[in-house]
Amino acid sequence: MEDTYNHRTSLVKGAKGMVKEAKRHATKKVNKVVDRATDEYSSHQNYKRFQDDEDEDEDFYRGSQAQDGQSYNENEGGSSDATEGHDDEDEIYEGEYQGIPSAGDSKQKKSQVALGQPVSDATRDRSDLEQERQADEEELAQQYELIIQECGHGRFQWQLFLVLGLALMSDGVEVFVVGFVLPSAETDMCVPDSSSGWLGSIVYLGMMFGAFFWGGMSDKLGRRQILLICMSTNGFFAFLSSFVQGYGLFLLCRLVAGFGIGGAVPIVFSFFAEVLSREKRGEHLSWLCMFWMIGEIYASAMAWAIIPHYGWSFSMGSAYQFHSWRVFVVVCALPCVGAVVALTFMPESPRFYLEVGKHDEAWMILKQIHDTNMRARGQPEKVFSVNRIKTPRQLDELVEMDSESRNPVSKLYFRLKAEIHGIYLNLKKCFNYPMQENMMRLAVVWFTLSFGYYGLSVWFPDVIKHLQADEYASKVKIHNNERIESFTFNFTLENQIHKNGLFINDQFINMKLKSVTFVDSTFRNCYFDDVTSVGSYFRNCTFIDAYFYNTDIDDSKLIDGTEVINSTFTHNKIGCQMTFDDDYSAYWVYFINFLGTLAVLPGNIVSALLMDKIGRLSMLGGSMILSGISCFFLWFGTSESMMIFMLCLYNGLSISAWNSLDVVTTESFPTVRRGTGFGFCNALCKLAAVLGNLIFGSLVGITKAIPILMASSVLVGGGLVGLRLPDTRANVLM
Repeated sequence: MEDTYNHRTSLVKGAKGMVKEAKRHATKKVNKVVDRATDEYSSHQNYKRFQDDEDEDEDFYRGSQAQDGQSYNENEGGSSDATEGHDDEDEIYEGEYQGIPSAGDSKQKKSQVALGQPVSDATRDRSDLEQERQADEEELAQQYELIIQECGHGRFQWQLFLVLGLALMSDGVEVFVVGFVLPSAETDMCVPDSSSGWLGSIVYLGMMFGAFFWGGMSDKLGRRQILLICMSTNGFFAFLSSFVQGYGLFLLCRLVAGFGIGGAVPIVFSFFAEVLSREKRGEHLSWLCMFWMIGEIYASAMAWAIIPHYGWSFSMGSAYQFHSWRVFVVVCALPCVGAVVALTFMPESPRFYLEVGKHDEAWMILKQIHDTNMRARGQPEKVFSVNRIKTPRQLDELVEMDSESRNPVSKLYFRLKAEIHGIYLNLKKCFNYPMQENMMRLAVVWFTLSFGYYGLSVWFPDVIKHLQADEYASKVKIHNNERIESFTFNFTLENQIHKNGLFINDQFINMKLKSVTFVDSTFRNCYFDDVTSVGSYFRNCTFIDAYFYNTDIDDSKLIDGTEVINSTFTHNKIGCQMTFDDDYSAYWVYFINFLGTLAVLPGNIVSALLMDKIGRLSMLGGSMILSGISCFFLWFGTSESMMIFMLCLYNGLSISAWNSLDVVTTESFPTVRRGTGFGFCNALCKLAAVLGNLIFGSLVGITKAIPILMASSVLVGGGLVGLRLPDTRANVLM
């Protein structure tokens, strides 16, 4: 029996020796591969120092063999995490996933006392734990950069590029869909002037809160999961808004839709940056910015093609109207739906998984990236050589626990409260040293660029419309003291003013009144049948024995003391009538916006090609300063053609600043706070958009000096601040 036991023990020791020897050879091969990658990319870090822990594991294992036989026999039947699932005779191949090492971690050794008992984290100072985590994050950042370089840039990144591009395109559509449907929606829903303008502001408010909330949640629950939630929210309520009839419900749906899409920008850029190597980030994040421009072009083209076609509308009875602008809203929600579907086939960010300690999940995704790219290159035999990745120390968070006896609503409330508090604490760290100064500068640049851009985006179209209206009004025909009896009007009256007129026994049948005003006129025994009045009013007029059938003439058109004596209104048209066939500026305004979006294309291409050559900060500051200078030439814009040219020039110059700012912001924050920091900056962007809409919109037709000087000063000032930001081109993504 003793010989049998000794023989068995010798076999076990021999097998384990073979396993250790194979493992040692595999480690040497991994080190050689990584050292070559390190030399190629001129990096001073390599995987060898990440394998020191493994050598310590072997020393620890050799020491444990000197213990008594009982301890040896207890360990004999078990298997380590590194060899779990393998028989003793299995061969360990290069790059085969070994699992997470469970013993001998260097960080754990630092926390051991003399007797070998580990010190509990609960007995250690919180600042010490945070310092250890910071060191772990720096170590992970260096290793992760080498891993991404080994995975290469190829098919996987381009697939993710298209998927995230659809999400970013949805954000661009959401921003511009509001301005395009605003006049139509307010007219269709009979919105009074006192409530006008709420639609444009409330969507930006929803996007402001959504950017901060969803950006912060992506640092806690993951990029892909939160992006799916916020995109689904936007898509559902965008579709719903096209069917609701009341203006209040429409505002609510657009508010929630804006809240959903608000998280797209911070999450998209954070997600994509985390699968790009350092030398690829600037260029490819700039190419990703083009999808925002594509969304703008898509919205402009669809508005131009759909909204003016009033004949596309249909009605279900007299209560439900579905006009062409509602069709436009549905079409604009399609990119969001496409993004949701495509996202379901993409994995989570491996960098996020490593940050939260999910080593196995991150390794599987990194291997998927490597294998996808290698197959696309025609090198399917190339093995992913990484078998262990550093994971930062996980710090427990104090979470307020709710009683199990509470109802689900209370539990949801406490969970939401805890998450918001966690986002707030994460945001506070963005303003701590050493990030405090840079965070303040980023906030200033985001606010000034957004204030100038969105303010002028509102001011430009309104100024052009104002110039068109002035030109239209200059051609008005005025008729004084006319007397017309027993005449039938069955044609369109346009851009006319009738003063002190007398109409007796006249018939107005199947006709349109377009921008026609009757002042101090009298209508006696007149018959109105199927009359549509667009921008037409009766001021201080008198109707005697008149009959109205199927017209839209109501109290809103009979103003300034108009009297109706012994007259009948039958089957009046319900709601505010609208027809783009009679809108002299509809096609032209949408075409101008389409030209403005096309002017962004050259700037996007230039910024993508030069981002890594001339630097982020030079492009950011230079673009903002040139945009501010171009605003001064608006002083000479006295015609439509001049204003259109200035609009295209301004859009082409400012887009490089947006692209550079997105890249700099992405690279300025560590992974654990990237979504929160970017979300806060994007929330400032939407706040500036609200203020820009209100301030610049109120100055249309009043003065040109204040908008021009205001936009120029904030853009130039923001550009100068942007030049003082730290250069992030050489940063690894911590």
